[in-house]
Amino acid sequence: MTAQRRALIEAIQKSPTHLDAGSLLERARRREPNIDRATVYRTIELLKRLGLVDELDLMHLEGEKHFYEVKTRTDHIHLACFRCGGIEEIASPVFDLLKAEIAQLTGFKISVARLEVGGICRACMTAKPRASPEEREEAAMTANR
Repeated sequence: MTAQRRALIEAIQKSPTHLDAGSLLERARRREPNIDRATVYRTIELLKRLGLVDELDLMHLEGEKHFYEVKTRTDHIHLACFRCGGIEEIASPVFDLLKAEIAQLTGFKISVARLEVGGICRACMTAKPRASPEEREEAAMTANR
């Protein structure tokens, strides 16, 4: 276990949010400034193979779209906000019932279940909408009169 890998693992474990590779690199560099992007990707691949990290492929979000989180023992649903890019998690007994129903109806042994819901989060729904550039220009002109 190198100091660079230790810094990457610590960054993932301590993060309250899901991290993309760029954010992971940035956080790990606070502890180990010489970490490069290749080390990040090699370590992520190793942690995925060992079953310690999950990779989320949130294709509707802009940016890298791949996020990483510490693997948990329970399946959960990811709520991805189109506006701010935030990702929330929710565990639900209804999700567990759905998995059980699918297994019963199909005879399929489910090893992993992922569900992603895209929309607008509560914070963005209640935030005041941003004015367009045209609206800001008009407001500035009105204020100068």
